[in-house]
Amino acid sequence: MHRKSILPKVLALAVMISVLGCEKKVAETGPPAPPEVLVTQAISGDVPVIREWVGTLDGSENADIRARVTGYLQKRDYQEGSFVKEGDLLFEIDPRPFEAALAQAKSELDQVQATQAATQADFERSQDLYNKKVISVQEYENKRQLNQAQVAKIEALQAAAQTAQLNLDYTKISAPVDGIAGLSKANIGDLVGTGSEVTLTTVSKIDPIRLYFPINEQDYKKHASSLQKGMQKPESEREATVELVFADGTVYPQKGKFSFVDRRDAIYTRDELLVDDEGMPRKQPWEDWRPGDEKNTSACSGAIG
Repeated sequence: MHRKSILPKVLALAVMISVLGCEKKVAETGPPAPPEVLVTQAISGDVPVIREWVGTLDGSENADIRARVTGYLQKRDYQEGSFVKEGDLLFEIDPRPFEAALAQAKSELDQVQATQAATQADFERSQDLYNKKVISVQEYENKRQLNQAQVAKIEALQAAAQTAQLNLDYTKISAPVDGIAGLSKANIGDLVGTGSEVTLTTVSKIDPIRLYFPINEQDYKKHASSLQKGMQKPESEREATVELVFADGTVYPQKGKFSFVDRRDAIYTRDELLVDDEGMPRKQPWEDWRPGDEKNTSACSGAIG
């Protein structure tokens, strides 16, 4: 009887001690500290709205290279896809027929010049005799007209010789601008010339380079006033607001300038903005820039012009 009455008291004591211990820990911890709040002054101002489009690079000039004379293509003097400078030789047409034509034109010119020298001397003698009343007016006029006919023939043959020289020069086809020379569309031995529609190649000028990007009808209407205002300024005075973004997310450091809105049949078709980038790298730009490449573009809305 005595042992059974002690057990409940021990349990009760243990519970009380446990509860008191919890209360002590709570009292020691206390309430959490108030959170820190950072306060900054509100500033009012204009926030630029940036729009992005996907554009396509294109040469500022795209020169289609065609033959000016008819002949057989003899040689290609450039590396396809390489950078060429103005005046660099691209193609050569067999020059032999044109060398022969030039030689013939010069020979005919020499013959007529020799004949005209004789008629000139005869005319001068007849003029002296006419002044002395030795020959008639008719004979004098015949000598004068014969000499004039030879002079006119010389002028015609000189023009023919110049044409023959030009045709010979046209057998060497050079680059008209600095830029990227594309794929050759004619093979060695092909007959090319003025009667052929074959474009031998195309040279695209990439310094500066142009970037076309389409905008939809909604964007065009939103920016129409800014675009019209921008086009009223000389291109040299327009602000550079268009950025070029590469596929890896990097941004080209030189911004482009808005140039113009391309014409379209209706406003709901795709309008294209043309941007000139006048800050192209001078050292080997052809390694990173190609006409036809697609690039992301971003422009500040309202500052396109």
